[in-house]
Amino acid sequence: MGEPYESVTIEHKDHVAQVTLIGPGKGNALGPAFWSEMPEVFAKLDADRDVRAIVLTGSGSNFSYGLDVPAMGGTLAPVLAPNESARPRAEFHLEVLRMQEAINAVADCRTPTIASVHGWCIGGGVDLISAVDIRYASADAKFSVREVKLAMVADMGSLARLPLILSDGHLRELALTGKNIDAERAEKIGLVNDVFADADAALAGAHATAAEIAANPPLTVRGVKDVLDQQRISAVSASLRYVAAWNAAFLPSKDLSEGVAATFAKRAPKFTGD
Repeated sequence: MGEPYESVTIEHKDHVAQVTLIGPGKGNALGPAFWSEMPEVFAKLDADRDVRAIVLTGSGSNFSYGLDVPAMGGTLAPVLAPNESARPRAEFHLEVLRMQEAINAVADCRTPTIASVHGWCIGGGVDLISAVDIRYASADAKFSVREVKLAMVADMGSLARLPLILSDGHLRELALTGKNIDAERAEKIGLVNDVFADADAALAGAHATAAEIAANPPLTVRGVKDVLDQQRISAVSASLRYVAAWNAAFLPSKDLSEGVAATFAKRAPKFTGD
């Protein structure tokens, strides 16, 4: 695959590639390297004719804690600082669109993708698994569309892709509350296909399904995925563009500053609606 990456490792075996999140933030948090590297990683996998299925998982005890807020402080700075100029919001808008490409690269990959989730899968982690074809979880997995608790509207794909995965009521409950759900609940509402006893079993299950896919004729598999994907492309693209513009306009707020400050201080935030 060329030079090593900071945010993932890649292994190949029998027409299946495994992409493992490695951070470097705690809990495989998604920092600058992730958002820069994922388009290249998945473009190369997409172009590799020897790779017929991709398994996506996390290293250590968790899949991903989501956005690495400390490491991404520079990205949020333009909307945290009081400024009457439009330029910071315009630049933030472009940055959101750029970061969306990291998740789009997974969703648009012509090779089938399977996520194996264990431990926490929060915020950006849910954005990521919403972009794959099939999701498995270990019994200890926990999921949260957490952005609302940080005074943010999720803008990396969850609100665009989860409507095609979950029923409307279940999605709104997750996105409006920011609540945590366990693997059993995730399976019940259709967020994951199956739940396994532990992380090793979930990863083995993902590889077993990947092997089944890889044994099928590759051009036909890509055709099936392409036809299925056509049903979502326009809706997802429009939603991503809309939320990028919405956040550029309205994300700067006292509540956002309070949410970030509370996160760093590890205390409960006090939101005022300002």
